[in-house]
Amino acid sequence: MQPSTAQTTSAILLIALTLLCLAWELWLAPLRPQGSWLVLKTLPLLLPLFGILHGRRKAYQWLALLIWLYVLEGSLRLYVDTGPAQYLAGLELMLALGLFASIARFLRKHRPNSAA
Repeated sequence: MQPSTAQTTSAILLIALTLLCLAWELWLAPLRPQGSWLVLKTLPLLLPLFGILHGRRKAYQWLALLIWLYVLEGSLRLYVDTGPAQYLAGLELMLALGLFASIARFLRKHRPNSAA
């Protein structure tokens, strides 16, 4: 079966958000000069990746709830941080909101039949 546009968009945005969080906390603008333990925030994004790539509805539902933590972090750090971290927070916020929109589109398109 051919992946839908929403599935492809979700996978791309999830991978981009994962790479952004990883690069942010290791190289671009870490809290500490040698990197910080905050890099572990990327681990929850890796859990649903396999399910997203294979179009599993449960992975999309789970990620739709998880993504709000990244929206929260991005919006908080957008107003609290300064310099490069502020721009990275804005990018994180845009990626997370875009990911949620593509997840909602996928879930709406792939509703289970409710004929009971």
